[in-house]
Amino acid sequence: MRFPLHITTDMIKWQLTNWWRRNQRYPYVLMLEPLHTCNLACLGCSPERYNGDLRDRLPLAACLDAVEDAGAPVVSICGGEPTIYPELAELVAAIIARKRHIYLCTNGILLDRFYQKGQPHKRLSINVHLDGMQGTHDLVVDRAGVFDKAVAMIKEGKRLGYSVCTNTTVYRETSMEEIEEMCAFLTGLGVDGILISPGYHYEKIKENHFLYKNEIHEKFKAVLALSEKYRLYSTPLFLQFAAGQRNYPCTPWGNPTRTPKGWKGPCYLIEGGYYPTWKEFWTGVDWDYWESRRDPKCQNCLMHSGFEASVVRHLGSSPRDMWTMAKWNFLSR
Repeated sequence: MRFPLHITTDMIKWQLTNWWRRNQRYPYVLMLEPLHTCNLACLGCSPERYNGDLRDRLPLAACLDAVEDAGAPVVSICGGEPTIYPELAELVAAIIARKRHIYLCTNGILLDRFYQKGQPHKRLSINVHLDGMQGTHDLVVDRAGVFDKAVAMIKEGKRLGYSVCTNTTVYRETSMEEIEEMCAFLTGLGVDGILISPGYHYEKIKENHFLYKNEIHEKFKAVLALSEKYRLYSTPLFLQFAAGQRNYPCTPWGNPTRTPKGWKGPCYLIEGGYYPTWKEFWTGVDWDYWESRRDPKCQNCLMHSGFEASVVRHLGSSPRDMWTMAKWNFLSR
């Protein structure tokens, strides 16, 4: 199987529960940012995610309240750099106790600290950021030696018995030949999956290394081809969408984001406003507007955080698509 069985069964149960309650909108993955403090300043990251003060972090109880409020079966712990969060081991254990699956997103620099305190569990996946091979990755994160440390932590995680996957952002300068080289390298390390996402051009970050929609389509035609050879975590339907072969509305509510500033709306990437409570967030964002993708900030966005949820949301409308997804998940290498 592509993913552990409990993720699939938990997601199906969650969808049936919301169908029974006649909920048109509900979260699929909670993006939990316990802190905005980071030990890197990557070129693809907004300043809010590396300028945070550790003293402003979310208390453990507030993190767990967010898990309960959202109800999503999957929690992505991101930031900032979550391995800096002092209560990380306790947070992971408490979320697992609530029978959620966790993706712990990390640059790997301090991951050995977590390995010393935590332990492998079927509901925990370590997700290491890697934007290419050594030269490219160290350039993106603006620090020498980070690639080697990340690779060492991937190897150590596999040795300890963790599920380990990687997360890669594709930029304008990204060589798709290098991405294939990276996929082959990571496959040799035994990673459980590789997530590849487009770095898209939007209003807040104006550097020219981000992609416009037509550029994303061209690069992700190559990624779609790579999915036939390597164990990518991006679904085939999302990759077809990113390659310009199908279309979806956005699902901004699919991955709600809790940060030290509050619930972030309208989505994980766009900073429209912050809400102190789940109810104010859920009822305060104009979801119809943001689903439509007519806002200027959305014109080049093909991010998995908005559109993998759209794949799931529209899956029941096509038996052929359901069969494609079933083959991808259950009959994968």
